[in-house]
Amino acid sequence: MKKLSIAILAVLFFCTSKQVVGQQLPTIPINTVVEKVQKYFGVYPVEKVHLHFDKPYYAAGDTLWFKAYLNHNLYEYAPSKIIYVEMLSSKDSLIQTLRIPLKDNGGKGQLVLDPQFVAQDNYRFRAYTKWMANFDPSYFYNKIVPIGDAINKKLGAEISFNPEGTNKTKASIQFRDRSGNVLGRRKISWEAIDGWDPFDKGKGETDDMGRVNINLTIKDREYLKKGRLIVKIDGTKLDPAIVGNYSLQHALWDADVQFFPEGGDLLAGISKKVAFKASNTVGKGVSVSGKIIDSKKKEVAAFKDLAMGMGSFDFLPVLGEKYKAVVSFDNGEQRTIDLPEVKAEGINVVLLKDDGANLQVGLIANDAFYEKMTNQPFYVLGQSNGHLVYAAQATLKNSSILVNIPKDKLPNGIVQLSVMQPDGKLISERLAFNDSQPLLDIAVKTDKTDYKQKEAVKLSLHVAAQDSLKGNYSVAVIDESKVPYNDDQDLGILSNYLLTSDLKGYVEQPNYYFNPKNESRQEALNNLLMTQGFRRFSYEDLLAEKYPQARFMPEQGISISGTLRLNTGRTFPNGGLLLSVPARNLRKDTYTDPNGRFSFDNLVFPDSSKVTVSARGNDNFRNLVINMDGTEFPGIDQGNPYTGNNVQNIDNEMKAYLTNSKNEYRTSILIDEIEVTGVQRKLVTSKEFSSLSGLSMPEHRIEGDRITGCNVLTMCLSTLLTGITYDNQTLKYYVSRNYNQGSRVPVQFFLNGMPIDEPSLNSIQPAEIEAIEIFLRDELGTVSRTYQNDGVVSIMTKKTDQKKQPRMSLSEIESLLPKTNIIDMIPLGYVKERQFYAPKYETADSKNTNDYRTTIYWNPEVVLDADGNVTLDFFNADGNGKYKVVVEGQDQAGSIGRAVYYYNVK
Repeated sequence: MKKLSIAILAVLFFCTSKQVVGQQLPTIPINTVVEKVQKYFGVYPVEKVHLHFDKPYYAAGDTLWFKAYLNHNLYEYAPSKIIYVEMLSSKDSLIQTLRIPLKDNGGKGQLVLDPQFVAQDNYRFRAYTKWMANFDPSYFYNKIVPIGDAINKKLGAEISFNPEGTNKTKASIQFRDRSGNVLGRRKISWEAIDGWDPFDKGKGETDDMGRVNINLTIKDREYLKKGRLIVKIDGTKLDPAIVGNYSLQHALWDADVQFFPEGGDLLAGISKKVAFKASNTVGKGVSVSGKIIDSKKKEVAAFKDLAMGMGSFDFLPVLGEKYKAVVSFDNGEQRTIDLPEVKAEGINVVLLKDDGANLQVGLIANDAFYEKMTNQPFYVLGQSNGHLVYAAQATLKNSSILVNIPKDKLPNGIVQLSVMQPDGKLISERLAFNDSQPLLDIAVKTDKTDYKQKEAVKLSLHVAAQDSLKGNYSVAVIDESKVPYNDDQDLGILSNYLLTSDLKGYVEQPNYYFNPKNESRQEALNNLLMTQGFRRFSYEDLLAEKYPQARFMPEQGISISGTLRLNTGRTFPNGGLLLSVPARNLRKDTYTDPNGRFSFDNLVFPDSSKVTVSARGNDNFRNLVINMDGTEFPGIDQGNPYTGNNVQNIDNEMKAYLTNSKNEYRTSILIDEIEVTGVQRKLVTSKEFSSLSGLSMPEHRIEGDRITGCNVLTMCLSTLLTGITYDNQTLKYYVSRNYNQGSRVPVQFFLNGMPIDEPSLNSIQPAEIEAIEIFLRDELGTVSRTYQNDGVVSIMTKKTDQKKQPRMSLSEIESLLPKTNIIDMIPLGYVKERQFYAPKYETADSKNTNDYRTTIYWNPEVVLDADGNVTLDFFNADGNGKYKVVVEGQDQAGSIGRAVYYYNVK
């Protein structure tokens, strides 16, 4: 990612003689192509986001720490100064959004994994800037972070699936209670749902070892994407009933095998590589071997995957032949798959070799194409990290043309090589990888190689001078005996910026391709690039000047905006407004423009701060209405390709970590039931109303004391209604998961069991609300059939004393009405700052405590001195074994680096 002075390399292949008969004049000159492509790259910079977490997984009760990095390819614009980090459940429900301020392209944040709200699950962390939201969300940062639970979880389970045929499977589950004891001889009932409705159900009983087998029939494989197996274990006199919820994504065995000829085509008479990729239902590679046969079943090639289900082989196709691949899997299954059709004529771009100094690229045409297109021009374009790094016009004087691209002129990362006809039509593409630019050389060492428990450590970092550029670094030290993890599976700053941030779809074990210990990593990377999707833009669109619409500009700070109107609806120009944030002692004023628009920009305040916008400074303030703009966020991408990293059996995979967590939080375990003597306040629920009695348990319940800081109820609803999306165009609310799939059937609101419409919501005083219950499903259809709705939001108000109240004055009545000229809100602010706690063991008494820490040291703001050095001091915990140090960082020019170091504690 080093900042390069990018110059377009132009290699022109022309005939030395005068104009050759039959040579076609280019429809679009090469200079025009270059100008239009460069125009796009100059206006639409590429921003990339990376998160460095202190650990690969966590437990409920932990604090998750992370460092946020921003990398961008242009330095002639003001890059984004805000990164958004989202936490989503395995069902793609948005749990929380964090707003991270950046300084020198770096920021920090943390998230307390409150055991009252965070259940055991595989959570996805998605990060982006608002500028990135203008483009394909496939290029957002995404990482699966499993979170276990040793505090609240009442039921432990280990589940496996044994597929039987194409649509049947046997789920084998062993159940344990929270203490680890098997739940033997317990009655169970179960149902399998497709994410919405049950499609199979049954009953059973566990054996003496707490095991049970459940036979499932899954008629539609689409059920696997969001399907869940819900098992209820009947209770006893001493233990209440408990429910387990398990994903069905691994329930059936299936594999997808695809073949990718280099350059895009099988060309008759041309021998070149054919790559292949075999993956299971969640995108993970499966080991395969096989052979290629012709129409006479004669073997013409053999293949076997190199790593993660991917490999390649050389193949010479013959015109008129139809080829098939006979593929064998490790489980004994065998399939026959058709290869792509052999093309009678064509030209492809291939990577001949990487000699260290050059990428040797070839344009290879078969005889039929060469005879037809002799002396015709073609364009060869190279794009890398948002720069056009190569442009050449090649005239087809031979059936093959060799192009040498100097690697020292290219940035690190993926190079997209494209062959285009002069009319702008793309005919062949190939991805290559360049690693010629130096990475940040991060050297890590400790004052000793072996330490004792709770002994002081001096950790030294040195980064070789990079033109005296200031750097941004983060350091994590973890006890790997408690947090075992294969580093190849991680998503480091190198594998993210140089690989996954430019590829669509799931990349398994991204760090594998950057670990020097993996001898076949370069060959494996070449196979990956021949089989993975890449399409940040379309050359055809650029030549037609069809540019994406930029709805969001790079944010420089928090902005709060809106429109000031008269109560007649007309906009109010030159009106004064005052913004105040009491928690920050912040006051700022502004005036509306001729269209009544106003904006408070570059604001700084922490999350959960109350913000007030007032128009009462105007003479006619009683007649003014403030309309605040909503905050837009990108929708949740459907068909999450990262589920391959979900951990199926968190209890088993994270056993060492959860055992440690149980010791650490043993005093925090929540009791199930206590007996309280005294007056018990009755909990108001939607079941009290006959119109809603057919609904099941609500997915979410919001108590009234959480509805604070808004005079107008709808200002609070946008942040409170979990799983619900508000559409600014239709002014209605929708169930998020269905809305994102295209449904426009709205939610139905009820007030104390009576249906109400959206405009009536602001007549409800937030202070009078007892609770809000959210129903995302209506299994029996008792409400949806009547109101043609999708989902229910039930609002219940506090029951008032029926005694006669004194008559209210006019001023008291006015105080109860929603204020239109003053708005109170709690917008999304910057994440609150916290410091990582690192104990000091400097005396004998201080060592007489149990130290269960798994993150031994975390520093997201490491500052090097002028010589590129820094020494960090901290103390070990009680754990014995290997301690792992991970350092990541980047400098102001965009150069990046990562280092992993180990030391021992005995």
